[in-house]
Amino acid sequence: MTNKILDYNIDYSLVEIATQEALNKYNMLPIRNDELSVLVASSFPVEELHYFVDIFQKPLKCLYVEEKYIKAELQYIELKQKLFILAQSSLQNIHKDSVNSYIINFIDLLFSFSIEKNASDIHFEALNNSVVIRIRIDGELQQLFRFDDKLFALISSIIKYFGNLDISQRRIPLNGRFTRKIGEKEYDLRISTMPTVYGESIVLRILDNGNIQKDIENIGFDIDTLKTIQRNIHLNQGLILVTGPTGSGKTTSLYSMINSLNTKNKKIITIEDPVEYKLDGVMQVNLNNEINLDYQTVLKNILRQDPDILLIGEIRDTESLQIAIQASLTGHLVIATLHTNNAIETLTRLFDLQAQSYLVATTLKMILSQRLLRVLCSDCKIKDIDTNKYKSNGCQKCNYTGYNNRQIISEVLSIDSDLSKMIANNRNIYEIEEYCKQNGYVTLKENALKLVENGITTIEEFYSKV
Repeated sequence: MTNKILDYNIDYSLVEIATQEALNKYNMLPIRNDELSVLVASSFPVEELHYFVDIFQKPLKCLYVEEKYIKAELQYIELKQKLFILAQSSLQNIHKDSVNSYIINFIDLLFSFSIEKNASDIHFEALNNSVVIRIRIDGELQQLFRFDDKLFALISSIIKYFGNLDISQRRIPLNGRFTRKIGEKEYDLRISTMPTVYGESIVLRILDNGNIQKDIENIGFDIDTLKTIQRNIHLNQGLILVTGPTGSGKTTSLYSMINSLNTKNKKIITIEDPVEYKLDGVMQVNLNNEINLDYQTVLKNILRQDPDILLIGEIRDTESLQIAIQASLTGHLVIATLHTNNAIETLTRLFDLQAQSYLVATTLKMILSQRLLRVLCSDCKIKDIDTNKYKSNGCQKCNYTGYNNRQIISEVLSIDSDLSKMIANNRNIYEIEEYCKQNGYVTLKENALKLVENGITTIEEFYSKV
């Protein structure tokens, strides 16, 4: 059953009338006050909600919703009430000087909550008659607030103002960033806007340097994988590839490798689009297509900067791959990302990009493929007697999602001399896979299934991510 509450703009002023204590007792949330009735969401039958009929002095219309969805909505009810009041005040004072203070307070409150919950992104979406605000926690979007669509123009203007973007421009995508102090700490926020049918979509990426200043030993790889990574990233030359879909933690892994390699006697240059985190002692190049500072231009000139180590944000085409291979042939360690499903399929992708097999065999040292799986909440995890598997019904700690935090899983393919010969001789991918398995290669699926068997995650999470 889906959470039907998310389809409504909720009038949080009704919460004051009903009181939070009563709402928690009856597991009920008032949604809107119409002329003839009050629409409420509850897991109770409407016949058991007579208490609220007396309070509202109107009959109730009941939207039946699962108990966990009501509890999830009520958990942050005070925050949503504050957001509601600030949103109302913003629209009521839209032509007054005070409007900016209301909407800035609205956005800062939203920032503070998102950071507290370790959210990675905040989404502001203009719909037909509403503005919807969602935050991404542990890789999953959760709707936080929904309000009148007139609020979107104010949100858009303030965010663009923060990022020094053109406030009036809504017909083309815009990108920017700004810094905002929340509590005692400053956070970088990256802005992306996109025109849509009903207006715009604005996404803010929350960039916290504290999450990226970790060495490779401290981000969750198992011991065997970690040893393989450490052995390969300390080579003087060669090509190392990190693969996985968006949101699989590749950036964290790349930066952690760089942190481990960043010494005074090494020159490290990164080529990124865009630079997300600034690293001390590392030369970072931020690509800018508007001035023709693209991958090809930078890569063609980068070796003249005499680097020891190159980090390439993404190998996108044949030319960027050829330059990466050439750099790794001429005494440089090159670390890059590539979008493939697993480590062995990466070999096929390299050949699709017209890489010559003998060059791949000579330069490629390691392929790391990874995912992030949500971890079952330790506070509400239970073992299902019928299936002998762990599950969770949700609690306050995990906002009734059943999951809290994420665990990295990976497969790592280290290119030994025999495997290098197989690649050079154009052996088919099935022979290569069989050779790897005979020599202890453990796949992503096998590693993920271990987490399921050990009660760390669920089979549903396994199927959705691997």
